[in-house]
Amino acid sequence: MSTAIREFLELRVKVDDVIYMPSLDAPADKPHPFVYFISIHNDSPVPVTIRGRKWVVREETGETVVVEGDGVVGQSPVIAPGEYFSYNSYHVISHPAVASGAFFGETATGDWVFCRIPEFRLEVPMWA
Repeated sequence: MSTAIREFLELRVKVDDVIYMPSLDAPADKPHPFVYFISIHNDSPVPVTIRGRKWVVREETGETVVVEGDGVVGQSPVIAPGEYFSYNSYHVISHPAVASGAFFGETATGDWVFCRIPEFRLEVPMWA
């Protein structure tokens, strides 16, 4: 089993959609909630278990929030070769922002890997 973590190009993340959702709960200091839909695709010949994630959200004011945790949406999905795992979650912001990050996984052969989450914008609509 390898202890080094490497970028795994056969695991790719697609940001399927980002939607401004003012009806969701949000604190007064971060009143703009966005729902995002993500799919993690395994193009490799081995199963991959998603063990963790790291999100970095940078608001245009310069404030940066880093969110790290185990699994994804309370799960540690095993993604079989040629399959994908889809989920949705949300971020709250005070000003327009850019989100990016990575998912961390373990292959069936015991290798620790990561794949990048493509950067996407959280644009507060003019009417908000």
